[in-house]
Amino acid sequence: MFAFALVFLPLVVSPDDQASPDQNLPTHIRRLTTFGERADFSHDGKKVLFLSKTFGDVLEADVTTGQVRLLTAHYPHAGYTRALYLANGDILLSGPERFDPKRSGERRVQCFLSVLNPASGKAPLPLETKCSEGPAVSRKRMHIAWTHVAAQYPDEMPAGSSRIQEADIVYEEGVPRLADVRLLLDSRDLPFRCTLETQNYRPIDERELTFSAYGYDGTEVCGTNLETKVVTNYSKAPNQYDEPEGVFPDGRWTCVESDRESTTGKGAGHVDIWRLSLDGKATWERLTYFNRAPGYKASNPVISDDGRFMAFQMAKSSDEAGVGYGIFVYDFTKVR
Repeated sequence: MFAFALVFLPLVVSPDDQASPDQNLPTHIRRLTTFGERADFSHDGKKVLFLSKTFGDVLEADVTTGQVRLLTAHYPHAGYTRALYLANGDILLSGPERFDPKRSGERRVQCFLSVLNPASGKAPLPLETKCSEGPAVSRKRMHIAWTHVAAQYPDEMPAGSSRIQEADIVYEEGVPRLADVRLLLDSRDLPFRCTLETQNYRPIDERELTFSAYGYDGTEVCGTNLETKVVTNYSKAPNQYDEPEGVFPDGRWTCVESDRESTTGKGAGHVDIWRLSLDGKATWERLTYFNRAPGYKASNPVISDDGRFMAFQMAKSSDEAGVGYGIFVYDFTKVR
C-alpha cells in the first residue's frame, strides 16, 4: 500500500468564478466519473464505490483507469442511498424496500441495512434494522454504527428524538447478522437539542465516533467517546453549517462540508470542503473552491486509507443533500 509522510501546505488554489467548477481544475484534482454521488474508497485505495444517483444503483470505479463496474444489476431493488465497504470487502447498503417517487423524502428515512457480497452473484442479505441517512463503518473490524429517528420507530421513540446504535456484523453459515447491539447516544440525553447522524469512527484506535448535530448552533461537528459517551463539540461555530464527512487516517483531522465562507449562514446548499482539526483547537483549512462558481458546491468527501486521496462530488446548490454530478479525486501529493 502507498505510504508517505503527509504534509499539508497552505492551499492557495482559488479559481476565478466560472460557469462550472469542473472547468480548469487545478492539477491536484481530476474528474473520475461524469455522473454519480456518495463515494467510498476501497481499503487498498484502488477503487471508489459510488451511487449512480439517490435511489440508484451501486457502481465501482477504478481510480487509475476510470473503468466503471455495475454491482447491483443482477437483482431487483428499489435503489440505494448509501454503499460502504466493510472491513472484509463486502458492501454495506442502505435503501428502501419500495420506492414511490412522489414520496421520496419519506423513503430517505425508511431505509434498511443489508450486506452485499459482490463476488457471490446473489442479492444482498438484510440486517433487519432501519437506518436514517448514512451509517458509519469501521475500516479495521466488522463493526458499524447507524442512526434511528422517531419517524422510523414512532411506537418506541418520542417525536423529535434520534439515537445512534452500534453493533458487530457476524456471519453464520455465510449469512450476516448484527450482534452485541448497543445504544451509543440518545439525543434526549444531550445538553442541547439536535438531530443526530453518524459519520466516522476516528482512527487510529477508533475510540470515538464523529457525528453531525443537525440544528444545534446551525449544525456542529461533534464526537462521542465510545466508552464514556462524553460528547465533544469540535467545530464550535454558532450559526454555521458544519457537517463532518471523511476522516483522515491519522485521526487528527476530519473533512467538513461548511458554509463558513458565507457571513450570512446560507446553509447546506452553499458548502465547500474544509478540513477541521480534532485536537479541540478548531483549526480550519480550505480544500476546495467549487462554491465560487455560482450555483455549485463540493460535498461528500471521503479519504483513502493511506491518506493520499480524497474523493468527493460536484453538486448544485439547489439540489437535495447528497445529489451529485460526478466523482472527483483530490491528490494531496500534488498540492502546491
